[in-house]
Amino acid sequence: MGSPHRKGAFFLIFVPIYVHGALSQEARPAVQRKPFFQRLRRLEEQAIASNYNLSYNIDARFRSLAQESQAMALAVNQSQAAMQSDLGHLKTWMRKSHRRSRKVDSRLLALGATLSERSQQRALQRKEQEAQREALSSLALDLRALQDTLARLMHVVQSQGARLDTLEGWLQVPGPGTTAPAWPPTQPEPPSPSSPKLQGSRQVLRALPEPRDSPQDFADRLQGKREPPGPGSQWTQSPERPGEICNIGPALIFPNASTENVVFLSPGFLVGLRALSVCSWIRTASGYLGTLLSYATEENDNKLVLHGRDSLAPGSIHFVIGDPAFRELPLQPLLDGQWHHVCVIWTSILGRYWLHVDRRLVATGSRFREGYEIPPGGSLVLGQEQDSMGGGFDSSESFMGSVAGLAMWDRVLVPREVSHLATGKEFPPGAILTLANAASVGGFVQRVNCTCLELCP
Repeated sequence: MGSPHRKGAFFLIFVPIYVHGALSQEARPAVQRKPFFQRLRRLEEQAIASNYNLSYNIDARFRSLAQESQAMALAVNQSQAAMQSDLGHLKTWMRKSHRRSRKVDSRLLALGATLSERSQQRALQRKEQEAQREALSSLALDLRALQDTLARLMHVVQSQGARLDTLEGWLQVPGPGTTAPAWPPTQPEPPSPSSPKLQGSRQVLRALPEPRDSPQDFADRLQGKREPPGPGSQWTQSPERPGEICNIGPALIFPNASTENVVFLSPGFLVGLRALSVCSWIRTASGYLGTLLSYATEENDNKLVLHGRDSLAPGSIHFVIGDPAFRELPLQPLLDGQWHHVCVIWTSILGRYWLHVDRRLVATGSRFREGYEIPPGGSLVLGQEQDSMGGGFDSSESFMGSVAGLAMWDRVLVPREVSHLATGKEFPPGAILTLANAASVGGFVQRVNCTCLELCP
């Protein structure tokens, strides 16, 4: 806004000009004034029309800009929502990848430790083999010296036999009318075969017991080729046929390798375990064993696992206690499609563990999680390996086959108990979990009751 002085000055200037214009218009004829006002009116109409068009165009432009801004805001919101969803999926994938990478790293570390331990064992074995070779070479030298001594003794025996024959000729009694031959010069002679001393030594030789083994068996035993007495030998009782094993309880059938096939055992471990025995009848016709048992907690998803997958060696299984520590157990005999009894036993005392298959001890070791305690409160499942508590299954690690008579103890079963359990003679007391604790059976898993093992599908 201008000041009052400026408005007054403008009025003083404009009024004379307007008066002068009006007088000049009055001095002109009326014919000349009309076109001027018409043009002035036309100009005013044109200005008003142009101003109206301009304001209309501005309003239309503003409306189009408002619509474009709304569309742009909607597109931005949609892109932000899509980006948030993608970021959520990416974060989930990153967490899974990070967790799996940690598991892979821990398993690689455990594998490296196992390899170093095996390399040390192989070095010790090489040293033992070298010592055995040296002992065998010295034994060969002793044997050669003994052969030379025997050869010399044989030569001496032959010469002494000839001399004994000569003595017998001289000792013959002469007949009537004959004179005794003159005695040869007396020399120190060995005792004759009929002497009491030699006959006593022969009786001692006859009294020596005959060896019970054949020469080949004896040689094999010396060279370490003889196998220990098996289940069919005279020292052990032959096991009963699987068809004669009865009263095994329910059986679970896992028909295919699906992540839906899972069995939850409830309750899990109510107290911490410093010893554990897991025994079960198992039958599978797959090329690998899969995961028999998995116990996970919020802290660690591999507190206790009997874990196999298609990428491992056929028939091998990882016995994991508190990831990343594990031992690889050989279970190749289980891949023949027949029923086999398996017992895996562990104790924190010295970290000892044992693997029994069909009553036979096939693997053992020590210093495996010595002094460790398996914590309570976790999720215990059969047939799947947990990457998270109660989930995270992978079909390549699923078990496919049949499980019967599974049971767990919080103590170490002795060999007599394992044998009685495998033959169906006696069920060891104090089991903390059996298949009767199967609270949830999912997927295509079938639960059947079999009177005897041969009747189980």
